[in-house]
Amino acid sequence: MSDDLLEGSTGYRDAPPRMGFFTDTSVCIGCKACEVACKEWNAIPDDGLSLLGMSYDNTGMLGADTWRHVAFIEQDKPLGRQNNAVAAMPAGPTATHHDADVVAAGLGERHGAGLGTDTGGTRPSAQPLDVLGAPVSPDGRKELRWLMASDVCKHCTHAACLDVCPTGSLMRTEFGTVIVQEDICNGCGYCVPACPYGVIDQRKDDGRVWKCTLCYDRLGAGQEPACAKACPTDSIQYGPLEELRERAAERVSSLHDAGVSEARLYGADPGDGVGGAGAFFLLLDEPEVYGFPPDPVVTTRDLPRTWKHTALAAAGVAVAAVAAFVGSRR
Repeated sequence: MSDDLLEGSTGYRDAPPRMGFFTDTSVCIGCKACEVACKEWNAIPDDGLSLLGMSYDNTGMLGADTWRHVAFIEQDKPLGRQNNAVAAMPAGPTATHHDADVVAAGLGERHGAGLGTDTGGTRPSAQPLDVLGAPVSPDGRKELRWLMASDVCKHCTHAACLDVCPTGSLMRTEFGTVIVQEDICNGCGYCVPACPYGVIDQRKDDGRVWKCTLCYDRLGAGQEPACAKACPTDSIQYGPLEELRERAAERVSSLHDAGVSEARLYGADPGDGVGGAGAFFLLLDEPEVYGFPPDPVVTTRDLPRTWKHTALAAAGVAVAAVAAFVGSRR
């Protein structure tokens, strides 16, 4: 099955192309529309509505009741050549010529353009301001950026959760996605530690596992998943996986040309440890910053070799037992 997926087939006769997600975190605005749309369409229970004190992240991580999770990661660095001038924002009274000059300089407007002179034309133009090198507030604020990213199940090519499920509750669809059939899940939980991304989770007071289905019911009706439909910036893009990979490579190239050298793809390589993900990401920092494993490997990779060694060991024990029995009779 997994090898067929690498070649674009899902194992179904007359199946459509393999479908997936491309999440471009560089245009995510953290609106959480995807989280809300996912919950509404799939009738997912609320996850406590608690404030975690982690920036604007009130869900924390993926789980049985959170199939889409928008992370907010604060960093003391600008985004490529982009200067958001947070450090240059004045802390004093507003609507003054001084504050206008500070803001204009912080935004890269190096000439007056009407901002740096008073009505009499005697006030000098704004001077260049090194935002990164000269904090303007008493508390030493510096430039910062938010890395916002909407996380989801990766719908792996080599899916360990499928390998360990004893009831067939986890299955591969004709679209190449991985879903849970909750009506035949027995709550054994084998799939939970098998997932290299920590996506699958058991629901409290239920025992069964739950995760993103890539809105399988919508796909069958020719519709895109609810999260992609709701995303206002097209940060979440849905379509044939091969087309998404080409689009993502072009996007990374354009960001590199714009000076965002740290842009990279995560999960798009069919040669990685899970055979490539059906939901992959454009990141602006190392995977660990987003809570992703840097080099994920399907956790059942060594099972065939393990069973082979176990069988050989068992055969050796059996031969030794027979030999000992025959020797004792002699």
